[in-house]
Amino acid sequence: MKLIVGLGNPGMEYAVTRHNIGFQAIDTLAEVYNISVQRNKFKALIGEGTIKGERMILMKPQTYMNLSGEAIRQCMDWNKLTKDDIIVIYDDVSLEVAQLRIRKTGSAGGHNGIKSIINHLGSQDFARIKVGVGQKPPGWDLANYVLGRFTEEEMKAMGPKLKDIVKAVEVMLESGIDQAMNQYNLKVRR
Repeated sequence: MKLIVGLGNPGMEYAVTRHNIGFQAIDTLAEVYNISVQRNKFKALIGEGTIKGERMILMKPQTYMNLSGEAIRQCMDWNKLTKDDIIVIYDDVSLEVAQLRIRKTGSAGGHNGIKSIINHLGSQDFARIKVGVGQKPPGWDLANYVLGRFTEEEMKAMGPKLKDIVKAVEVMLESGIDQAMNQYNLKVRR
């Protein structure tokens, strides 16, 4: 069994913000694989199903971003999962809008959701898909930027990227993370 976690904040006011791209990715996976992510368990909304022959839990933590690790740890303990069984999808302000970066390990890089996960796992060695949301404009507060909405042009770029995230997850499950990194860690072409 694998656990795929999309990071975000609960509530309609955050629904389509930059910080919630992880939730949007989970919604896209759920739609493609007909998995209902509505069961409230482990301080999260979860859904169980199969992706590429692998039993899967899709998760959207409801703890708010800074406490995401709590929900993940509870789910992992209950299902006897290890850090090798999880994939975390989240926003990254150091990447251009719609750029993907898949990693096997890494620091939190200032992302409080990832910091919480690292603290609860006791390790930074877990698979992740970082989704570029662009750098904040000069003079902007980072929190206001990531809790802001994408521009219309950015939304057009992000739509196809959500489908690419589904494909990247499929490659990770079927061929491994190295193959997914080779395929999807490319610069955005404009």
